[in-house]
Amino acid sequence: MSDIAARDAALRKPWRSLRRQREGATFGIWVFLGSEVMFFGAALLAYAVYRSLWPEAFAAAARETNITYGTVNTALLLTSSLTMAVAAEGARAGLRRLTLYCLAATAVLGLGFLIVKGFEYHEDITKHLVPGAGFGPDQPQAQIFFAFYWLLTGVHAVHLSTGIGIATTFGVQAWRGTRSLASPAFEALGLYWHFVDLVWVFLYPLLYLGGRS
Repeated sequence: MSDIAARDAALRKPWRSLRRQREGATFGIWVFLGSEVMFFGAALLAYAVYRSLWPEAFAAAARETNITYGTVNTALLLTSSLTMAVAAEGARAGLRRLTLYCLAATAVLGLGFLIVKGFEYHEDITKHLVPGAGFGPDQPQAQIFFAFYWLLTGVHAVHLSTGIGIATTFGVQAWRGTRSLASPAFEALGLYWHFVDLVWVFLYPLLYLGGRS
């Protein structure tokens, strides 16, 4: 497919040029990510406030988390950021096979994260680390830590699941030829995926490394 044909295939209504469509997609995804930053920023700020009030309880609670699961998931997401970046650049360069392989690898790595997280959640439940009646640790303030733990990791998992679904959809569409590699949607997906990974980069030290230094 020629460059002109690829641009025509990628153009969507109501845009009149691919450049404007790309600008619109980029602006839209940044506005969306800005709203997500406000949510996670407020949650992390609240976490910091409560941690400053009960540092010992939060450190003890953090030691209850499984650092092995957390580290493995960090490695999976950082690797997925690499494959997503390669996929976005491959799409921009029109390298169909590279784009498809890297989108598939990104989705598989993200799914691997969720599987590992599922095992970790199962362990957390068996250890009675869910706030409420029957909570395991003796310190009552530890329940606040795990309230943040379940909220932040749960919302992050929802965002990651969304990213996996979009990456899979775009990969299938690119494979079938119904979405041109020139589409700015691949770049927008890359920005979204890197944001999800960045959130985890903040969550990992806050939830797993505290009290272990």
